[in-house]
Order: sequence, then structure tokens, then C-alpha cells
Amino acid sequence: MRVCLWVAVLAGAALWAVDAPGGATVRGKLILHPGNPAVVETEDHRHITLEGDESTSKVLADQRLNGFEVEARGRFTAPEHFLIDPFHTRGLLARKDGKLKLITYYCDVCDIRSNLPGPCVCCQRETTLELRDPEQR
Repeated sequence: MRVCLWVAVLAGAALWAVDAPGGATVRGKLILHPGNPAVVETEDHRHITLEGDESTSKVLADQRLNGFEVEARGRFTAPEHFLIDPFHTRGLLARKDGKLKLITYYCDVCDIRSNLPGPCVCCQRETTLELRDPEQR
């Protein structure tokens, strides 16, 4: 009975470790090509493919971010593949003027801010990419 209990505890710990946010960080220039996965070119010219949950994938597909310096937190799933932490943890940030910024989208007509690209939920006009200080509300 004790053996079964220890096996269950170890299996639960292993599952938690798989779902836990990673401890690695990737920095570099975001390269976006339509129809291809997002890639970060690091300072040493390595190309690392970025993956993420559904919301992160929507942000990574936004061509307006092409060429921005980004920082992604997560974990490597292979030497050249990086899984970004879940969207709610803010695992993807952009660098502007030397500072890390949150990636947000804003509708100036309705004064509505979103964390995802696409049309405004109110007026359906395209939102504007707006990088904001993490402390700014």
C-alpha cells in the first residue's frame, strides 16, 4: 500500500513539473513570416522557433511585431524549439527604448484595451499595437 502511495505522489509531482512554468529565457529579434512559426534570432545568430498556448500564438502571428526585440520566458522542448509560459503569466514581452514592455492592443475610439490582436470588441475597428510599461495600468 505504501508503495502505491509513493508511486502516486511521484507521478503527481512529475505531472506538476511538466505543467509548471519554465525557468529559461530567450532574447532576440522576432522574425515573422506568414504561414511559418515565429522565430527569435538570438545575439549569436541562432534561430529558435517559438511555441505557445492559443493566446500567445495569436500575438506571435501579429505581423506588426516583426523585427521587435523580444524576451520570452518558458522552457526548451528541443534545442531549437522554445515553449513560452502560459499567456496569463506574461511570458512574452517586447523591448522598446531599452525597456521591457507589455504587448497590448488599444482601440482609441472605444477606449478599450486588449491583450490580443484583432478587431475591437465594441466597434470592430482594428486595434492599435501599444507597448506599455508593466507598472502602467
